[in-house]
Amino acid sequence: MVGKVIVPTPDLDQAYARVVADLMRARTEGGYWEGELSSSALSTAVACSALTLCGRVNRVEAGLAWLVSHQNSDGGWGDTTASKSNLSTTLLVVAAFHLTERASFYSTALRMAHDWIVARAGSTPAEWAEAVRASYGKDRTFSVPILTNCALAKLVPWSEVPSLPFELACLPQSWYRLASLPVVSYALPALIAIGQCIHAHRPTRVFPLRWLRSLCKAPSLRVLTRLQPTNGGFLEATPLTAFVAMALASSGNSQHPVAVKGCAFLEASVRPDGSWPIDTNLSTWVTTLAVNALAAGNAVDSLGPQEPLRQWLIAQQYRERHPFTGAAPGGWAWTPLPGGVPDADDTPGALIAMRNLGAPPGDWLRLGFGWLAGLQNRDGGMPTFCRGWGTLPFDRSGTDLTAHVLRALAPWRDHAESDPRLYPVATDIRLLFEGGLDYLTRNQRPDGSWLPLWFGHEDAHEMANPVFGTARVLMAYRDLGLHDVNEARRGVSFLLSTQNTDGSWSGDAGISGQVEETALVLDALIGLKANQQAIDRGLAWLVGAILDGVHLVPSPIGFYFARLWYSERLYPIIFSVAALGRARTVRQGPVLA
Repeated sequence: MVGKVIVPTPDLDQAYARVVADLMRARTEGGYWEGELSSSALSTAVACSALTLCGRVNRVEAGLAWLVSHQNSDGGWGDTTASKSNLSTTLLVVAAFHLTERASFYSTALRMAHDWIVARAGSTPAEWAEAVRASYGKDRTFSVPILTNCALAKLVPWSEVPSLPFELACLPQSWYRLASLPVVSYALPALIAIGQCIHAHRPTRVFPLRWLRSLCKAPSLRVLTRLQPTNGGFLEATPLTAFVAMALASSGNSQHPVAVKGCAFLEASVRPDGSWPIDTNLSTWVTTLAVNALAAGNAVDSLGPQEPLRQWLIAQQYRERHPFTGAAPGGWAWTPLPGGVPDADDTPGALIAMRNLGAPPGDWLRLGFGWLAGLQNRDGGMPTFCRGWGTLPFDRSGTDLTAHVLRALAPWRDHAESDPRLYPVATDIRLLFEGGLDYLTRNQRPDGSWLPLWFGHEDAHEMANPVFGTARVLMAYRDLGLHDVNEARRGVSFLLSTQNTDGSWSGDAGISGQVEETALVLDALIGLKANQQAIDRGLAWLVGAILDGVHLVPSPIGFYFARLWYSERLYPIIFSVAALGRARTVRQGPVLA
C-alpha cells in the first residue's frame, strides 16, 4: 500500500508559476505560439533522397552528417532522437546513403545498420519488403512510399513494390471516398506521384490497365498540381513532400513544377543543424492548447489584450472550400501555413479557445459547428479530414476527436435552440452530441479505456496509448457534467489501475511515467473529482518533475497507426499548465490545505 502524499501549497504554486513562465517565454512576438517539433531521421533521410534525385544537393551533406551523428547505439534509427530504432526509418536512412552515393564514405554506419536490419527482418530484400508490408497491413499509405524509396536505392527489387492506382485520382473529388483507395485521405499526392513512379519502373502486364494508366498520367499530374499549396509543401509535411518529389524525379519529371516547388519547400524548411522535422509547425494547435490550458487555471488574463489573438484565430478559419480535401468552409487546420488542412481536432480546439478568449457567438461559431456536423460519420464519431473514408485506420472515426468535439459544444448545448445566435446550428449541435456520445459508449473497451486515433506510445502494447485516449475522452464527460455515468466511472477506474507506484502515468500500465500522460490524466481526474489519494500522488510526481526540469524534455508521442513518431517541445509544458492550473482552481480536499 502506497501512503498518501500531500503536495504543499508552496510547491504546487512554485511548479505552476514555473510552467506558466516557460509557456509565456515560448510565445512569439505576434502573441501566438509556434512550438518546436523534434528533428526526424525519417524526414531527414527522405529529404536528402528527394533533393539528390532532383539534382539539388546543397543541403544534402549536412543532412547525412546529422543522420550519422544521431544513429542509435544498436545501429538503427528511430523517428526522433529519443526514439527506439525501427525498420522503416532505418531502411529509409540506408536508402538515402545509397541514393546520394555516400555509402562508401559512411560504411561503418551502414554496416551497423545492415546488421540491425538483418537481426530483425531477415537477410534478404524480400524479407525486408515483407516486414514493411506486414507492419502497415492493408494500408499502403506508408508501406508503398517506403518500398518505392528502397527500390530506387536498389535495396529491394521493384517486384516487391505494390502498385498504386493513380488513375483513380482522375475521378471527381467527391467520388474518392467511394473508390476504396488503398491510401488514406491525405495521401492523394503520394498516390499520384508514387503510382506514376511505379508504373514507370514496373508497368502492369495487363494491357488495358497499362494503357489506361498511361492515358491518365497527364490528367493526374494536373490534379497533383492543383493539390499543391503555394509554398510547395503538401500538408507542410517533409515526408509527404519528399516522397512526391523523388517519385516525380525518378519517373523523368524532376523539372515538373510540383517537384521544383516541393524541393524549394524542403530547402526552406531545413534546420541549421542539417535536419528536418516531420512538419513545419503546429502553430494553431499549440496556440489553442495553450489558451485552453491557461483557462483551466483561470489565467487567460495573463495573455493581456485578447482581441488580437481572437482575430488571429478567426483569420485562420477556412471560409472557402479547401482545394486539397474539398472540405466545406468553417474548419481550422493545425497551422496557418499554406499546407494546412481543416480537421476535427484543431477545429474544436479553436472553438474552445475562442470561447475562453471571450469571443461572442458569431459566424465563427456557426460555421465551425456546421463544418463539424458535415464531417460526422454515420457511426456518430468524428474522422480527421474527410467523412466516409472509413476503411483504413487513419480515416476511421476517433474517440479522441469525437471527445474533443463534445467538449467544444458543451457550453452551448443546453441553450442552442433558445439562443437566436445559435439557432441555425441547433440541430447540428444536437446530432453531434447524441451521435458522439453514443459512439464513445460503443467504443469503450472492456477494461474501461478508449484508444485514441492519433497519439501512441512506443513501449505500449501495439504502440497504442489507452491512457492518453481515456484521459481525453473523460475530459468530455467532465465538461458535459456526466461525472456519474457508468462510462465515466469505468474510464476513471481504468486510469487509476494504470497509475505507477511513484504516482505517475504513461501510455499504459507498467511503463515509466512521463510528464505528458501524467498531466493529462490529472487534468481529467481532478475535474471529475476522482480518487483523492491517486490525485495527490500524481500531483506530487508532476510537481517534482517540473521542479527538476523534466517537463522541458518532451517524449516521443505520435501517429501510432502509421508507426510514425514525433515530439513537440510545448506538449509537456502545456499539459502541465492545464493540470496544475485546474488543481489550484478546484482545490480538492487537502491537496492545497
